[in-house]
Amino acid sequence: MREAVLAANLALPAHGLVTLTWGNVSGIDRERGLVAIKPSGVAYESMTLADIVLVDLEGNVVEGERRPSTDTPTHLELYRAYGWIGGIVHTHSTWATAWAQAEREIPLLGTTHADLSDHAIPLTRPLTDAEVAEEYERATGRVLVAATGEHDCCALVRGHGPFAWGASPAAAVEAAVTLEQVARMALLTTLLAPDAGPLADAIRRKHFERKHGPHAYYGQ
Repeated sequence: MREAVLAANLALPAHGLVTLTWGNVSGIDRERGLVAIKPSGVAYESMTLADIVLVDLEGNVVEGERRPSTDTPTHLELYRAYGWIGGIVHTHSTWATAWAQAEREIPLLGTTHADLSDHAIPLTRPLTDAEVAEEYERATGRVLVAATGEHDCCALVRGHGPFAWGASPAAAVEAAVTLEQVARMALLTTLLAPDAGPLADAIRRKHFERKHGPHAYYGQ
């Protein structure tokens, strides 16, 4: 698991999703109740397997010399909410973060988006002053859970940035990469055509179902 989490973290700069140390990936071993996550503030170019931190589902460090990511409580809330999740990615990638900072969900305008989600990419509600002061990172996880459903794989935290998840750390990275491209395409589309309408329902359903439906036939 730690090897998979290290590889997924190193994939973030390779895909152009992070600047400096602004991002993290985690993975979970549900049988053991352990989460492996990026250490806080460690540069990707120097990160090794020994830097990956193991925590339990309460956030207590089980193994590792580093402090875990400050976003660990957010990851743990998502793992507790959705039993199918095996990996989580958080970045401040430019295009998705622009939508988060504009406090707008990403509208479903084309088939690339429909391959990822069958509805607009959700946006979390604002955090209260008390939530920010008391349990900021955990509250961030709670509003992510409140904004999403069992079949979602990503969302935008208002004023902050994107989170994406999947059945494994690698799948979570793939969702984050796709989300960034969807965000870019949507912003360019709205610049070209401010009144662009949503993708036709029949095409939306077709693209989502052929990848994620009970009779999916995309891929090998």
